[in-house]
Amino acid sequence: MKVVETVKVKESVLASLAQSSARDLIREHNLIGNQKRLLVAVSGGQDSVCLLHILSNLRETLKVDLHVAHLDHGLRGTESNADARYVARSAKKLGIPASIEKRDVKSFRAKHRLSLEEAAREVRYAFFADVADAIGTDRVAVAHTSDDHIETILMHLIRGSGIRGLRGLQAISRWQSGEMGITVVRPLLGASRSMTGDYCRTLHLRPRIDSSNLSMSPFRNRVRLELLPLLKKYNPRIAEALQRTSVQAVETADFVEQECRGLWDRIVRQENEAFILDKRKFMGVPTVLQRSLVLMILEKLQGNLDDIESRHIDEIKTALALPAGRSINLPGGLIFAVDYDKFSLSVNPAELCPFPPLEGEIRLKIPGKTRFSGWIVTVAIPDGMEVPVRENMPSNSVIPAKAGIQKSSAFTAYLDFDKTGKELTVRPLKAGDIFQPLGMDRPKKVARFMIDARIPRSWRDRVPMVASPHQIVWVAGWRIDERVKISESTRNALRLEFKRTK
Repeated sequence: MKVVETVKVKESVLASLAQSSARDLIREHNLIGNQKRLLVAVSGGQDSVCLLHILSNLRETLKVDLHVAHLDHGLRGTESNADARYVARSAKKLGIPASIEKRDVKSFRAKHRLSLEEAAREVRYAFFADVADAIGTDRVAVAHTSDDHIETILMHLIRGSGIRGLRGLQAISRWQSGEMGITVVRPLLGASRSMTGDYCRTLHLRPRIDSSNLSMSPFRNRVRLELLPLLKKYNPRIAEALQRTSVQAVETADFVEQECRGLWDRIVRQENEAFILDKRKFMGVPTVLQRSLVLMILEKLQGNLDDIESRHIDEIKTALALPAGRSINLPGGLIFAVDYDKFSLSVNPAELCPFPPLEGEIRLKIPGKTRFSGWIVTVAIPDGMEVPVRENMPSNSVIPAKAGIQKSSAFTAYLDFDKTGKELTVRPLKAGDIFQPLGMDRPKKVARFMIDARIPRSWRDRVPMVASPHQIVWVAGWRIDERVKISESTRNALRLEFKRTK
């Protein structure tokens, strides 16, 4: 009898520790912030049921209203349905509103080519973000414990996630997917899984048991059920050792990130959904800062670094020495591209191009305005122009010196109308295109010219080619053809101007 009473006292003490640990962590890291409502993710398992009841007990102290969120992933049939009913009853008993929904994880997995674990995580957090937005909060509390923290460190270590991975789980973090995002808080991160179990037993709670937690298929389960017990044979205090490593990793990573924030504006700029790195400046900083800058960008693009491993960063490091025009693929559909004076990280490097895609071949109105593919081209025939020879002609535009016209942009050109003819078209680059760049004495392949002119590969199909029936007369924005330039013998000139339309 005394043994039973002793066990109950011990369980009661541990249960009390779980609640005080959560309360202290919430205050230390300001997990609630200025939110009046907090979304609580409840699966029905031991840890989440413990979290729900602890937060329910603390809601007056914390001055926050709670709202339960439960997602049926549709992966365990009747067992999943029973979990949903259990959560609904638990929330109702505590007087807490609940949003319970079912979403098709399998279809999402097939569509996005993810592992089942990855797909379930993405669908789950997207659901949390939807519910949070609906109830007017930006935070969701999840039931990760110190055991989850240790398992995460080991998973990252095995995957080779670097120093950042050794930080494991943080008390507060951000999940982001495109424009959708939510702040994730972990009040139980200072409590162990045994403490949440003792808490449930002390309060006579009967959480659901997820049979999939016993499967050796998920990576986390293999770490939990196989690797950790094995490591404890080598070091019974392996959890404490990994916790110390995590603290040191946090300190190191925070210092490096602080250094990178000081470099950010000098090296990195954002253009829509892409980040551009100044090549010369980026290559001038130490490798550890290069790695951290890339990781910071990847995290901004993806919202997290769950699928990024050290090998991906090593691939980027190798790519730094590749010639312009090369690129490598990264998780999440991201692409690291090398250009002449910059590196870019984006979903589609072509979106960095300032020119719209070209579709087909368009006949220009001469004179007149022609609208197509995001461009408006104005062609004029200047009257009464005095047309002298332009010496040296270094610019992209050939403009009569005595015409009273100031030098315009690279998208304005003056051509000899008698040499171009009046059948001019605009089209994309074709294989084998040749022209004679202004100032050169022989023809050159346009593709070779673009390489020499350092036009990024992803731009080349969008650069407008102005062509007559016989030749390219202007690689718009770069160079006209020598054979159609204005000369002493020019009697009639054409003025072409490209402008972007919205």
